[in-house]
Amino acid sequence: MPAKTRHIGAMHVVTNRIRRGEKEYTATLLRRSYREDGKVKKETLANLSHLPAEAIDAIRRVLAGESLMSADDAFEIERSLPAGHVNAALIMARRLGLAELLDPRSSRDRDLCMAMIVSRVICPGSKLSTVRSLGQSTLASELGVEGVDEDDLYGLLADWGGLRDDGPGVEFACDEVDHRDEVAV
Repeated sequence: MPAKTRHIGAMHVVTNRIRRGEKEYTATLLRRSYREDGKVKKETLANLSHLPAEAIDAIRRVLAGESLMSADDAFEIERSLPAGHVNAALIMARRLGLAELLDPRSSRDRDLCMAMIVSRVICPGSKLSTVRSLGQSTLASELGVEGVDEDDLYGLLADWGGLRDDGPGVEFACDEVDHRDEVAV
């Protein structure tokens, strides 16, 4: 039996649809076209019907000359900030109406105060560490206080603590209730 000769030709993917009564059958084939004695001939190289549609599409694209790469190769992660704990703390603060308790009007000072409080809940620390933690999560961008420094936070405390004459001032009152001391804002 003579050895089968391999023909050189362009490969392509063909999808054949055949109707038999009310049923439709689909066959996806990897084929090669070549010329022999002046006639175009086709040779089936593989049946691709068992492959998922995404794999068949990838084979089609590669045969068309497109180079494919994985998402890991296509993109490089430059920075990834944790966000889940920030979202959880902000949702709880909003449900409690914390922003409205601080100041009914929206302002940068109110947002800075919210950032300090939520930052302390998420990662307790000093005002300097609060500035650092704002840059290490999505909290600053969520509240619109990017680029804040410790001077901004100390200035806010001076304004809201009543230490400056031009600030809104927050007065603290201590009352004894049920033999416990509570601070009311």
